[in-house]
Amino acid sequence: MAAHVDTIWIARDLGYRGGRRTGVPLTDEVHLGQAAALMGGIALDRATRGPAVAERTAAIVWSVLSRIGEPAVLWNIFPLHPHEPDDPFSNRCHTRAEREVTWPLLIALIAMIKPRRIVAIGRDAGMALGDLDVTVEVVRHPSYGGQAEFISGLKSIYGFADKDETQRAPELPFTNIHAARGAAA
Repeated sequence: MAAHVDTIWIARDLGYRGGRRTGVPLTDEVHLGQAAALMGGIALDRATRGPAVAERTAAIVWSVLSRIGEPAVLWNIFPLHPHEPDDPFSNRCHTRAEREVTWPLLIALIAMIKPRRIVAIGRDAGMALGDLDVTVEVVRHPSYGGQAEFISGLKSIYGFADKDETQRAPELPFTNIHAARGAAA
């Protein structure tokens, strides 16, 4: 029997080292196994060749998810990977037009899940979700020095205990960026 999921974590958009490669929001190739377990044990195979590529945001997100002890649906305001023209290995913020085209997907997901809680990861996601009829709790995005605030925000929402190793940046098997670009599908 599958667990009832009543929380959605929503970030801004997919990144080139994580969701672009996996198709799973906030998830890099290193954490596909944890994502599969969260989704009831389904098979999530890598779609790329070469060494698995890690992404810091995914490492932090999955570190916290493993401590919470309850499932959450992961999504993005714009559920695709926006990138600079002719550079699929770049990240950029989605445009308003891109958001408007995909917004009905988010509304349908919320209607299907009927979440008790939505956690917006980052200010951009929080602002985009401001007009929903569901309570949105905004936490700091863990990138660019926001890891401690991200963990603190989720700790205040979920009430999990302090743990020293969660306060440190996770050790990641980062690959050479040029090797990662060559291995992308």
